[in-house]
Amino acid sequence: MNVFIIEMRAHRKSLIIWAFGILFMVAAGMGKYVALSSSGQSMNDLFAQMPKSMQTIFGIGGFDLSKVSGYYGMLFLYLALMATIHATMLGADIISKEERDKTVEFLLSKPISRNKIITSKLSAAFVNILIFNIITLISSIIIVGKYNKGENVSKEIVLLMGGMFILQLIFMFIGTAIAATSKSPKTATSISTAVLLITYLLSMTIDLNGKLDNLKYFTPFKYYEAKSLISTGGFQLSFVILSILIILVTLIITYVFYNKRDMSI
Repeated sequence: MNVFIIEMRAHRKSLIIWAFGILFMVAAGMGKYVALSSSGQSMNDLFAQMPKSMQTIFGIGGFDLSKVSGYYGMLFLYLALMATIHATMLGADIISKEERDKTVEFLLSKPISRNKIITSKLSAAFVNILIFNIITLISSIIIVGKYNKGENVSKEIVLLMGGMFILQLIFMFIGTAIAATSKSPKTATSISTAVLLITYLLSMTIDLNGKLDNLKYFTPFKYYEAKSLISTGGFQLSFVILSILIILVTLIITYVFYNKRDMSI
């Protein structure tokens, strides 16, 4: 029994729906850019009139919104949020669905070790988020390229997608770790999504209150912010190391607890 192929087929429809969703978000976001830029009013002036709280919610940061790179940097926050929600739900679901759907007896009755099961499941989840990321990358380069007005933003988009992919991995493995340790498989996805939203809200709170800047290490959304990546042209080493540690710890937790888990049949 090839668990990898089974999982790829099981999540094929979901991946297609999410892919169309991200395509729509990129297209709609850049369509809004065209409408605003042709209105005759400076977008920088327009958004500057908003309260700081609204600017934070919109993810404006220190972007020059008159440039397509700046506008895409603002849009990236929403793309990353959508991508991480997909990754979190996928990670939690791919581990817990047999127990939730009462099909775990069929899976465990096959001549295959739990380590191989979890490796195949994680491989399928990895390929799913990789495909999702590539679709976002290609669609962004093509769609943004139509409105760049001579500004080459492909390098910035590739850099942002690299950061988004690491975020996807972090939250995917957080989802698998929670699902492997959760006593109730039905709540694993909800708990994982709640953790993601808490870290997202924490990143917003940090932006609103500069005194909380030290808390940035507790929210991966601060590791790969568009404004930092675009301005520096690369990743911050400390955040990359922290990302690797989070991935490794949650990966180990997933394997250890899944192997020890007393599956509810």
